Amino acid sequence: MHASAVWTPEPPTHREAVSPTAARRAGSWPAHSCLCGTSRRSSSRGRGARSWRCLSLDLLTEEEARSRASVFDIPLLAARLGESTVWARSREDTSPLATGYFGASTGAAAALIAARRSEHRIAAVVSRGGRPDLAGQALHDVEAPTLLLVGSLDLPVVPLNEAAFERLAGIKELTLVPGAGHLFEEAGTLDLVVQLAAAWFERFLPGPTAPLVHSHAVPHTAPGGRPP
Repeated sequence: MHASAVWTPEPPTHREAVSPTAARRAGSWPAHSCLCGTSRRSSSRGRGARSWRCLSLDLLTEEEARSRASVFDIPLLAARLGESTVWARSREDTSPLATGYFGASTGAAAALIAARRSEHRIAAVVSRGGRPDLAGQALHDVEAPTLLLVGSLDLPVVPLNEAAFERLAGIKELTLVPGAGHLFEEAGTLDLVVQLAAAWFERFLPGPTAPLVHSHAVPHTAPGGRPP
């Protein structure tokens, strides 16, 4: 949505789970999340083909985004993401879709807090250069499979993600994107983020009539550790 004096959700416009445009915008706005939905349709080869929708959200108005206090008001951001989820559930064209969250910066913490609420029925979460540590005790209650993507050169944020990763209880993965800084502006790094996020959603977002994935699989962890 576009910033305005009063924060309100607007209709989804993106047709991919995480497009390069959406991923890039998520890094340029202080508190940003994407609410992604998927349906499965039959193809001529008998396999289910995915159709994606993504509601790209600025969780603060332009005026609010100038305030550092608002940018780090995680309960406010989580509440607004929750409102957007309820709104999407109320629409006939989006209510049947399985839903995931893609969040950047403080928007990632908001996504994790909102995801723990059972009524939102969130099937997967992706954090890109996020601050999942700011979700606090909520991390222990997140059941949705969660992917943490961090730039290997984002030295202050890497240990914060490592600490949050240890507190997540469900299926989880921490991936350091080689050569990427906090905003993933380096050549090729954002494309890799898009690929990894899309693969995570493809894996865990079921079709509209399938049950949500909770977790019988062994959690997967990419080779981690702090960058040199």
